Amino acid sequence: MKALFNVLRPGDAEWQLAESIDPARLPAHIAVIMDGNGRWARQRSLPRIAGHRAGVEPVRTTVETCARLGIQALTLYAFSVENWKRPRFEIVTLMALLKEYLNRELANLLKNDIRFRVVGRMNELDASVQKELAKGLAATSSCRGMTFNIALNYGGRTEIVDACRSLAHDVGAGRLTPEQIDEETLGSRLGTAGLPDPDLLIRTSGEMRVSNFLLWQIAYSEIWVTPTLWPDFRKRHLFEAILEFQKRERRYGGVIDGGREPESGEAAG
Repeated sequence: MKALFNVLRPGDAEWQLAESIDPARLPAHIAVIMDGNGRWARQRSLPRIAGHRAGVEPVRTTVETCARLGIQALTLYAFSVENWKRPRFEIVTLMALLKEYLNRELANLLKNDIRFRVVGRMNELDASVQKELAKGLAATSSCRGMTFNIALNYGGRTEIVDACRSLAHDVGAGRLTPEQIDEETLGSRLGTAGLPDPDLLIRTSGEMRVSNFLLWQIAYSEIWVTPTLWPDFRKRHLFEAILEFQKRERRYGGVIDGGREPESGEAAG
């Protein structure tokens, strides 16, 4: 975390929040549903595209701050399989912003030793987008710092379907038996293979749903929702989420308080 304080101003609110974070209890993997770009623009009587453009800076800040904190992995939900239903002009603009971000930020990713990965059906994206993504993947492949996953053309259900198809092919080819398939085997076919499941899921804009995001991986994630719209998301919001995470007791279905039975109406899980 020492690298983080190099970019904070001593004594200000963000510095004080960062000082309260226990570096020994950081979430290994943070996942973020970046929501609220459209509402941010509407509140200002601007086109939706203005909201998406304003949402680029929080991406840059969140990636760099997580890397400086020492977070092992960060996954940002950028474009879902359902987002193809949006107007074509909006989709084209989103993809243009993505390419612009990759071009501008590649040097910064390398500087911070951040490995870039894509989660989702990358092969269905436009060739020009695939080209920029492949460039980022290749350039950062040897980085050993934080892994930055961007979920593009992604859906939790389609990811599980794709994993099952992969396993089915192996069973059909005789490389695998049905009895060998367990949670670990299926997890190895997901886009986040090799990474810990998210400890903390952050959602902006106040919506109380997971929106088909990392459905397998967030089984035991702690969820933190903020009414803040994504373009207004700052370091302090990230720090607040981590501090709240550090207050929670993670039981993974086990007993409470060293064996105390749940009280009436208290969930046992």
